[in-house]
Amino acid sequence: MKKIITTNKYCRSVFGEQLYKLSLSAATDCPNRRAEGGCIFCSEGGSGEFAAPAAWDIDRQIEYAKRKVSAKYSGQRYIAYFQSYTGTYGELSHLREMYLAAAKREDIAALSIATRPDCLGPEVMEMLSELSSVKPLWVELGLQSGSDDTAKRIRRGYLFEEYEAAVCKLRTLPIHIITHVILGLPGEDREQMLCSVRAAAIGDGIKLQLLHVLKGTELEKWYYEGRCKVLSPQEYYDIVAEALECLPEGMVVHRMTGDGDKRLLIAPLWSADKKKTINGLYAVLRARGMEI
Repeated sequence: MKKIITTNKYCRSVFGEQLYKLSLSAATDCPNRRAEGGCIFCSEGGSGEFAAPAAWDIDRQIEYAKRKVSAKYSGQRYIAYFQSYTGTYGELSHLREMYLAAAKREDIAALSIATRPDCLGPEVMEMLSELSSVKPLWVELGLQSGSDDTAKRIRRGYLFEEYEAAVCKLRTLPIHIITHVILGLPGEDREQMLCSVRAAAIGDGIKLQLLHVLKGTELEKWYYEGRCKVLSPQEYYDIVAEALECLPEGMVVHRMTGDGDKRLLIAPLWSADKKKTINGLYAVLRARGMEI
C-alpha cells in the first residue's frame, strides 16, 4: 500500500503538531515579469491573491492572517508563507529584515519562501543560511514542468538544468526543498506531466497544481482562442494518482490541487468547489489502495 505523506503528517512528525500556513507578502517582484512579461498563467498578484497587504509590516500581516484563519485553525503556531512573486528577488536587506522578523516570533514555527531556481545567487544563499539557523526553512521552487520545450512555451525563463543546479545549492543547507509542478499545461500529455513529477522527485516535497486559467493572463487569451484545454475532474484525479505512484517513499506531498481566486477563475470552474474536488480525489486514491 502506497502511504502518502501529507503536509499535516509531516508537520506532526517534525514539529509535533499540526501547523497552518499564513499567507504573507514580502513585496517582491519577479525578474521574468520584467524580462518576458511573466509566465503565461501568472496573475497580476503573482499568486499572492490570498496574502495580507504587502504595504503592511510583517507583524501586522501575521496578526491579520491569523485572524483570517482563526475560524478553521485553533493552534498556536504557524508557518510564515511568502508565496507571491519571487521571494528571493529584490532588495536583500529588506527581505532579510522581513524574514528574520517573522522567524524570530514565538508563534512562527517555520518559514516557507517561494522563489525561482535562477534567483539563488551567493548573497541569497547567505541569507537563506542565516534564516535556516533561526527557524526551520522551506524553499519552494517553481518548476512547473520538467520539459524545456514547455518552459519556452509558457515563458518560464530558465532551463531545467538551472532547477537541478538550484537543488544542489539548497542541499548544502538544512532546507526542506519543495518543487511546484502544474498538471495540464498547454501542449503536454499525461506522460509528459508524469515526467515532470519524476523530475521533481530530487527535492524533499512536491506541490501538484491543477492548471487554472485566470483573468488578465496570457493563458486567458489562449483559452478563448482554443489553444488551451483544461482537465476534467476525472482526468485530473487519475493523473494525480499516477503522479503519486511515481514518487519515492518518504517524499512529502504538500499539495494535490490548489485554490484559484474565485474572482479571477475562468476555468476549470469545477475546481472552485474545493471540498468536492478533495473528496473526489481522495476517493480515487483510496480506490487505488493509497493510504492518505
